[in-house]
Amino acid sequence: MFTVLFLGDIVGKCGRDIVKKLLPQLKREHKVDYVIANGENAAHGTGLTRDVAQDLFDSGIDLLTGGNHIWDKKEILDFIDDYPRILRPVNYPPGTPGNGIFLTEVGSPPVPFAVINAMGRTFMPPVDCPFRGIDAALGRLPEGTLTFIDFHAEATSEKMALGFYLDGRVAAVVGTHTHVQTADERLLPQGTAYLTDVGMCGPYISVLGVEVDVVVSRFLTGLPAKFTVAEGQGFLCAVLFRFDLRTRRATTAPERILKIV
Repeated sequence: MFTVLFLGDIVGKCGRDIVKKLLPQLKREHKVDYVIANGENAAHGTGLTRDVAQDLFDSGIDLLTGGNHIWDKKEILDFIDDYPRILRPVNYPPGTPGNGIFLTEVGSPPVPFAVINAMGRTFMPPVDCPFRGIDAALGRLPEGTLTFIDFHAEATSEKMALGFYLDGRVAAVVGTHTHVQTADERLLPQGTAYLTDVGMCGPYISVLGVEVDVVVSRFLTGLPAKFTVAEGQGFLCAVLFRFDLRTRRATTAPERILKIV
């Protein structure tokens, strides 16, 4: 058995603090072998810095994925190539810094394990096709690789379509970006574990991590406003995946986790 814990989008210091507080317990309780988190909002609510990334690795996270905010802190351009465990979407154009695939080995005897980060196109910044981008990435992996996909996308329909498109070809597809945990965890017909969105780790009294009054005012007035990460009570959204290393497939549907602290 190989158990992966995926943490929803970590938002600002509140998100980092709650991960540090709860992750050790979650790893013990669920006998977690590998921890993945979406980290593109971890630095002050948008982007990722070197210090924040290292802080998250030190807290027990093995791999960080990204999305449309991965470049918001410009310093990442200076260090992302030095951190193979920080992914940006694989379907950015050729020549973009960083990598969208991480490949390692897990278990004994060792089994190839890959994580692919991709980004959607519906209501998102322009990027290359995620379906074809993932196809190309899968073609570069060793035969028999246990493959895990983080699809950072806005539209539920695009996430579900990708899940069915990859069903039976990858072990799991999980969605990020909306910061709202969905309740549609399941095994797709050909055995791929699927969840539309894992949610977020950050301030509980907020609108997707942002101060409530700021967002409400923007909707009421239509005027631009600076988004400020909310403070106070935190919560953690995560999802647990269990895989059989012999079959490279999930043994059960994903298990959602929500903790309010």
